[in-house]
Formats: sequence, structure tokens, C-alpha cells
Amino acid sequence: MKFSKLPFLVLGLGSLVFAQNQKYTMAEAVNGLRSNLAIKSIPQFSWTADAKAYIYGTRNGYLVTEMQGMKQDTLVSLHQINKNLAAEQRLKALPPVKFTDRSKGYFVQDGKYYRITKSGNDWKTTEWTSLNEGAANAEILADNKSIVYTVKNNLYLNRNGKNIAITTDENEHIVNGQAVHRSEFGIRGGIFAAPDAAKIAFYRMDETMVTDYPVIDWSVTPAKNTNIKYPMAGGTSHQVTLGVYDINSQKTTFLKTEGDKEQYLTAVTWSPDSKYIFVGVLNRDQNHLKMNQYDAVTGSFIKTLFEEQSDKYVEPQNPLLFFPNSNTDFIWQSQRTGYNHLFHYHLEKGLVAQITKGDWLVTDVLGFNEKKKEIFYTSTQESPLERHLYKINWNSFRTQKLTSAPGMHTGILSKDGSQLYDIYSNATTPRSVNLINTANGQSKNILTSENPLKNYNRPEIKNVNLKADDGTPLYGKIILPTDFDATRKYPVIVYLYNGPHLQLITNSFPASGNLWYEYMAQNGYIVFTMDGRGSSNRGMKFEQAVFRNMGETEMNDQLKGVEYLKSLPYADTDNMGIHGWSYGGFMTTSFMLKHPEVFKAGVAGGPVIDWNMYEIMYTERYMDSPQNNPEGYAKANLLDKVQNLKGKLLMIHGAQDDVVVWQHSVKFLKAAVDHGVQLDYFVYPGHEHNVMGKDRVHLMQKVTDYFDAHLKK
Repeated sequence: MKFSKLPFLVLGLGSLVFAQNQKYTMAEAVNGLRSNLAIKSIPQFSWTADAKAYIYGTRNGYLVTEMQGMKQDTLVSLHQINKNLAAEQRLKALPPVKFTDRSKGYFVQDGKYYRITKSGNDWKTTEWTSLNEGAANAEILADNKSIVYTVKNNLYLNRNGKNIAITTDENEHIVNGQAVHRSEFGIRGGIFAAPDAAKIAFYRMDETMVTDYPVIDWSVTPAKNTNIKYPMAGGTSHQVTLGVYDINSQKTTFLKTEGDKEQYLTAVTWSPDSKYIFVGVLNRDQNHLKMNQYDAVTGSFIKTLFEEQSDKYVEPQNPLLFFPNSNTDFIWQSQRTGYNHLFHYHLEKGLVAQITKGDWLVTDVLGFNEKKKEIFYTSTQESPLERHLYKINWNSFRTQKLTSAPGMHTGILSKDGSQLYDIYSNATTPRSVNLINTANGQSKNILTSENPLKNYNRPEIKNVNLKADDGTPLYGKIILPTDFDATRKYPVIVYLYNGPHLQLITNSFPASGNLWYEYMAQNGYIVFTMDGRGSSNRGMKFEQAVFRNMGETEMNDQLKGVEYLKSLPYADTDNMGIHGWSYGGFMTTSFMLKHPEVFKAGVAGGPVIDWNMYEIMYTERYMDSPQNNPEGYAKANLLDKVQNLKGKLLMIHGAQDDVVVWQHSVKFLKAAVDHGVQLDYFVYPGHEHNVMGKDRVHLMQKVTDYFDAHLKK
């Protein structure tokens, strides 16, 4: 009997060995972490208003867990939600429900709004209202009764079941209630409801003066053109104003934001008493910000609270954040010291104090504990490669770190600041979720996710620390081929972005940063990636090193990475490739033309080729205007450098890309033809910034095949 078990034991061991040597499919390498390799999480987490419990969703309902005793129960089930709905309205899957308290909530399904209300031990579902067809950007006001939304270019209010037009502009290029300024300056939307729900501030963007730009859909025959308004660097920009709609009088007043019509209006904030609106008014040169106060009833300018100026640029990213139960004291986030920090202001007294200080930056403010005068925030204080959660007393400035495990932490604070939901990952931890008592610092783990990659043959990943030519530390990673043999030589791929507002290298899961890197390592490549100066979360000096001269300092830093790779005996630096998308596409193409001897092959996705053809807001911040910086634009322009190409270059671009417009690649292709330069080119429908799913898989297979063809012997 004992011996009869042996074959099964051997079979089990064989299966284990096989499982741990699995290779990724391309679909898994590109989309796996969003599909079959997704890391287990706690979906739709929220604290109850009293912080005595938390709520989260499951497949069949929402659960509520009491903090005292951690007793868990079903709050509402999918069956209970469906019970009061007509057969054709019943839901197959649990919708995202917004709970206003433990006994009330609402959700949206097929454009209709529904309320759920607890009645005894049961729940009732009732239809609340419907918005006009084509509704978008919907926001529910603080009264939980009114909904403001847009349809095409106009703004609407739904109240008491009726839909009222707030604006009636017939010209489609006068846009109301939507994000403006190409969503730069921290702008995420265009609707700003007053705390008392009696007024609605909104952006009105007049684009009529901006040149039309064609975006052609080639997937239909005949091809169809749609003109968009795309303000290019140095050209005419749109003009933005802020309207204030009074719900009771149904009248709109515009704030008197005097000044250059092409200035930027951002950081829009209501005072807690709904009497005033604060607007960050930034000049088009983006080097002078005024924080202005306006009367919400008359629209009149009251005063400028403070100003910020720079010899390079000022970049506001957040609205004012008022202290709890105060109409006078607020936090302003500013990079004026070189790092993003919190500043305490008073409406009458001005600057009260700088709350956080140091050569690190605050990345998020989580909220307050009013009783203890505490502010909770996320920062890079521990390391630029990590995020940790902290609290600071806004009077004594006593600071306490609330997280200890290394990695990238994010948090959700309860309304009263007594409880903190902490979720983090690091190189070896896919996801850990913990509840932190902010008074005593005690932490309770409620989820430790299994590693979905445990059965795969994963590469060795090493952190690399280099130095720029001025001594600035540069952080990178090298991913070695699976089954690595130090006596062999392997082809190398450098993946890069190295532009503002993005950081590739962090202590997070997976340690590689990208499963496509691991896929390439499984197929015999060394992959190297590094954040050079110009990239994010290292402070203003680090980011502004590229000012007026994009494509130079970043390249020098990446060349330090090349030097490092050449020092490795197992790196076949005669067979190196380079790859990146968007800004990374610009860097890839720049390398292939400005340092043509370094890389044998490059793949540039959606590259910026000439900064004269990129949007005003982003380009003029980092490059100044073409009129004021012709030398910088000329140096970065790649159209007159195509003749330098020596290696193999594949350019990939989406025909409908409205961020980096296709004209960049089309003009580059023409320049290559004019100079008799061989260039490989691939165009696809859609655009790089939103292509996902199977289309993304096909694109990355194209990239992989190209490197295989030109780098492997």
C-alpha cells in the first residue's frame, strides 16, 4: 500500500516543478495583472460615518464589519436590491453603491439613478431619477437630491426629477462644465458645487479661436474626419471663465477674473460657508500665480491672498483645503521650497506657518483629526522609492510615521481621523491591507494577498543606483534573463519614459515594474529601466533640470545607464534596443538620432517629434514658448536629424491619437523618405493613450517581434 502512493507523489512533484517554470503568454504579460493574474483586493472599501465599522463589496452583496470585535455581517445583498425591481431592471452583478449612511445609498444603472433604503431588516430599491440622453460628468450635490451633469458642451441640473439647462450654447466649441486647459494644473473636472448645494460653479471654455485640427477615422470607408481644437505651443489658446449658477434664482453670474484672456484658472475652491470662491490665476507663461478670492453672489474680485513666482514655472496641482469647521484657515500645497509641502494660511492674517518641511515631498493629503489637531498625509520622506503614511499636529508640528513595512502605501482615513485603511505592496508583497488605530498606532491585518505569479519562472531583479554628472542619485532596475548564466552574453532592452509627471522605479509589486519586462527576460533578454532627471517625485530641481532643453539632460542620465550596462560582462551591448511610449517615444527617437551608435534597434510608440506641434499647456511649461526659446525647440526637433539614423527604428502611432497627434510621425516618415533613410512604420486605429485589451497585446507582440528580429543572433 505504501508503494502504491509513490507514483502519485512523483507526479505531484513533477507538476510543481512544471508550474514554477511557467512562462507568461503575451496576453498575461500585457493584461494579466488586470485579468487572470489580478491580485486579490478589498473592493469598494469605505468607512461608516461614525468610523465604528467599514463596508466593502463582494460578488453577492455588501458586507459591514464592526471594528469592535471585528464582527462581520451582510449589509445588503444583490437579492435584496433586485427584489423591488421590475424583471427587466434586475441586476446580474452588484453595482457600485454609494452609501450615505448604514441605511441609505444610491447607485446608477443604464443611465438611471436608484436609491436603496433599509426598512427594518430588509431593503427597498426605488427609482430616483433619469438624466438626459448622453449625460456625462455627473456629480451629486451635497444635499443628495440634485445632480449636475453635462450633455455634449452644455451643463444641466436634475432636481426634483426635472432636468434644467444651466447653459444653452449652440456652438459646440463653447464647452461648459468640463475639464479645461487639457486637464493640466491638477484639473480633473469642470463642475464645482457649493457645500450648501445652493450654487454651482463651472468652467466655461471658449475654443472658437483655436485652430481646427483634423482627426481622421480610417476604419470606415470613406474615412471620416472630426475636427478638434488642439492649441499647439506658441499658438492661440482657448479662453476660460468661471460661471456661478444660483439654483434658486436660476441665474448665472461670471467671476470677474480680469487679466490675459489666455491665462489659466485652476485650484477652484469654495469656502466652507459657500460665500466665496477661490481661484488660482496663472499667467500663460506659467511663472506667476495669484490666489484670488471672489464673491460667489456678485462675482466681484475681493483680494489676492498670496502670489507665487518662479524664474522657470509655477505648477499648482491642488485646490485649497480648509481646516475642519473653519471658514478662515486652510492648507495650500506648494513647491516653493523645492519640494511639495503643506502651508497653513489664514484669510486675513496670510501665511501662518509651513507645516511640513524637508528634502522630500507630500504626495497626498488624507484628511484631519479635528479633536487632536492632526493632518494625515502621504510622503516620500522615507525614500523617493516608497510612500508612507504620517500624521502631524498642525500646532506643535509633532510628526509620527504610521506605517513601518517598506513599500508603496496608500490610505483612506475615516471622517473623524480615528481609523486609517492602509494598503501597500513592495517587491515581495503583492498586497497587504491593514487597519490602523491612529491614536495608538496599532495595526490589524485584514488581507494578505497571495502571489498570483508564484507558478511562473520569474527573473532575478536587481536595484541599480547610479549618479548623474552632477552627482544626483539615479534609481534604476535591471531584470536578468531567467535561468541566467553569467558566462553568456544577452541582448539588452532599455525601457524608458524619463518625462515629467511619471516615475517608473518604486518599491512595489511586481518588483520588475512590468510583466512585459519579465516576459522579455523569459525570452533571453536583459531589461534595464531608470528614472533620470526630469521625471517625477524627486523635487523641483530634479524635474526642472530639463527646462527649455528637453531631450538633453535626460539623455545624459540615460547614458549613465548605458555605461553601467557596458560594464557588465554578460550584457551584449552590441545588441541593445531601446523602447518607450509618448515622452518615452520622444526619448527613443532622440537616442536613435542623437546617439546613433548606442542602440542597434529602437521602437518609438506615439513619439513627440517636434515640440512645436504639442499642446500649449504642457510644452510651454517645460520648454517656454517657441518665440522665447527657438534654440531649445530647434535642438529638440527631430525632423532635421533623421539622416543620422544608423540602427533599425520602428515607429508606432495611433491614427486617432489626439494627445500626440499622428502628424508627428507622418512628418518624420516624410523626412525619412526625403533623405533616403529606411524606417519601419506601423499605424493602428485609436491612440496609444487608451488602447487596451487585445489591441494592446497585438502592439506589444509587434514590439517584441521587432527586437527578436534585430537583436537576437
